[in-house]
Amino acid sequence: MAEETHNSLDGRADVVVQAGRIGELHQHWHGPTPSDPPVPYQLPPAPVYFENRLAEQERVARAAEAHGDGPGPLVVALTGIGGIGKTALGFQLARTLGARFPDGVLYVDLDDLRRDGTVEVSEAVAELLTGLGVTPDWWERTFAGRSQQYWTRTRDKRLIVVIDNARYGAEVLPLLPSSAGSLAIVSSQGALYDLDGVAAVDVPVDPLATDDALRLLGRLVDDPRLTAEPAAAAELARCCAGLPAALHVAGRWVRKHRRRALPRLVAELTTELHEKGIPMVEAVWDAAHAGLGADAARLYVLLPQHPAPSVTVHDAAALLGTDLPAAEDAVEELETAGLLDGRPGGLGLHALLRGHAERRARDADPEGTVRGAGRERLIRWYRRQAARADLLAAGPRLTFAAPGPPVPGVPDLEFTDKAAALRWLESRRLALFGCVRLAFDSGRYEDAWALCEPLWTHFLDHPHHADVTDAFRIGVAAADRAEHLPAQVRMRCQLARPLWEQKQYERAAEQVEQALRAAESLGGTPQERKLRASAVEFRGLLKSAREDWTGAAADFTAARDAHAAIPNAYGVLLQTSLLGRTALNRGAADEAVVLLTRAHRMAREQQRERMTARTGFELGRALRAAGRPAEAVALVRAALDGARERGSTSDEVRVLEELARLEEELGHAAEAAEHRAAARALAERSGGLAGPDGGP
Repeated sequence: MAEETHNSLDGRADVVVQAGRIGELHQHWHGPTPSDPPVPYQLPPAPVYFENRLAEQERVARAAEAHGDGPGPLVVALTGIGGIGKTALGFQLARTLGARFPDGVLYVDLDDLRRDGTVEVSEAVAELLTGLGVTPDWWERTFAGRSQQYWTRTRDKRLIVVIDNARYGAEVLPLLPSSAGSLAIVSSQGALYDLDGVAAVDVPVDPLATDDALRLLGRLVDDPRLTAEPAAAAELARCCAGLPAALHVAGRWVRKHRRRALPRLVAELTTELHEKGIPMVEAVWDAAHAGLGADAARLYVLLPQHPAPSVTVHDAAALLGTDLPAAEDAVEELETAGLLDGRPGGLGLHALLRGHAERRARDADPEGTVRGAGRERLIRWYRRQAARADLLAAGPRLTFAAPGPPVPGVPDLEFTDKAAALRWLESRRLALFGCVRLAFDSGRYEDAWALCEPLWTHFLDHPHHADVTDAFRIGVAAADRAEHLPAQVRMRCQLARPLWEQKQYERAAEQVEQALRAAESLGGTPQERKLRASAVEFRGLLKSAREDWTGAAADFTAARDAHAAIPNAYGVLLQTSLLGRTALNRGAADEAVVLLTRAHRMAREQQRERMTARTGFELGRALRAAGRPAEAVALVRAALDGARERGSTSDEVRVLEELARLEEELGHAAEAAEHRAAARALAERSGGLAGPDGGP
């Protein structure tokens, strides 16, 4: 059922509707508002071991100086093979040039957002908007809308935007800031031939020369052997082919074997080359892998099974099937060996090392038994944690999958409160979405659609449309494969919403109609009857999105009657509220007042805090539309207090705009203008696009 299908004015904090004198409202209406977001700086701390690239840095500095404010942002394209150090150079350029660009540094890794070789660019724009202080409740739902937000937010700014792991110019162009005074640093393995119409400077990034590689080794490893045995040190540097990614591993490997003569270490690598035909770089990584303990070595070959770019210690425990101390030790050993590097959200494998780990996994586990077991544990663990987080964050609701039993030997997460559960869902969303696909590809169809259920509430607060559309599409296919009828209905309804929010109405309608046809075969249990009514409600919501108010009212009435027959008091409340909003939208203000008064009373009686706030605000709107503005004041005041308690600036803007309309109705033009100006200023600070009344 669908309390979770609406998220305007749906705060999680207590909202108590309270009366008060109109003359006291002014101080409440103009309470504190968020300050401007801090200047973004999305770069990791500078390493002590960055070496050379002076010619490249000087070239970019000259280009930035010559570009000035001339047409469009300057685009610096860093090109070179994987592991050559493009990302490190991009970070270094952003640090050294930062003083010229005082409005901050943004970063996005397109490989983190790549699905089947394609980047959903709207998600990349959303990542950049977040860095600019735009919270998810202010993101536009469409790519065009988000692009306009981004251009507005970057207008007249002097920003640096670092775009990592691009493959095509077409996925870079929408991410360029609108200001001519900004700089975009783009890394890619090949030239971006379709990067048209921009001021660009191409900077090839070549392997480090032997002398530079030696200096980098010296920074990585404070070891007298490098000076005492210069020939062996030079040979080691040549073994790494000038790749910083390989030099890091080699440096850690040398440091681990402090008592061995350097010529001996290099000779071992050379033997691998001559006897087995293994490339030198591969031999360096093989040597590092061979020196790992059992748990660390097993974790290394399991890590490619993880479907997200970053890995936490809990993820490692799930892959290994161990407790946290053992997982911590394994992760620390891999990091010490240079086989894991830091990244936002945890640690990860460099792309080159991921390939090496996959090759070692095929050698060590040719039947895939170990990898399959690790993959299964990871999927089951994420399914369980996501369900637990969702239950805490959203409370009990209509679901059809159990959380699943604990994974033997692997601890559950401990969520301190609702906010912590919501933060975890957002921080691990790439892993969660990845596990949906991983489960489906592994034939674990129940796990695939069960993982989608807790992603629903998260989606309402964080509209990652591309990811959630992909996940629910997989959920639909998984429910079909599993022949789970309630899941088939639920997944199709939930897939429909992100589709219609992106204005893909026909595709959404197809999913809803298929859900309704499947719902006809449901049984007569209370839960199945609720689901059937919920499917009818979704059809009404789709009709509302298309402004078919008459059709929507018919569906909400049918759903309300179905809930009344079960009986399900909350379902009756929700449909009554939807009927009231629909009546208001089609201009039947008096009818809306009657319905919303009834819904508001039911919400208070059922102690439904979110619905009390929502129905109170809608009732206030209906009273104003019915020519009774004085009766609406207390309700709208309560809605404003609730929005501020929740920190929801988007709801605060809506309420301020409604207060402005109320003041106009009451003949207070100056106060109305003040509220409207406050709403407009808050929307602009929050990154929203201005609507007719200055709001979103």
